[in-house]
Amino acid sequence: MSDLKYALLIELTNRLQADLLEGYLEAHGVDTELFQESVGHTIYPVIMNSALGRVQVFVPKEQLKEAQELLQEFSPEE
Repeated sequence: MSDLKYALLIELTNRLQADLLEGYLEAHGVDTELFQESVGHTIYPVIMNSALGRVQVFVPKEQLKEAQELLQEFSPEE
């Protein structure tokens, strides 16, 4: 398990917010991968707050600390 190159940064229940966070992190040089169950992505509007609608945001382990700091500054509602 320690061979994994990516670490979980955060899990969100909102795909739009995950997409915005992905763009924000990548604009700051942090590679980002989003993972969401395919059924959750397909029927997203119906199940926004369910477990299937959750989106996991992964970043490279070596950029995790930087990503955590950027996450503290991230606010898509401003």
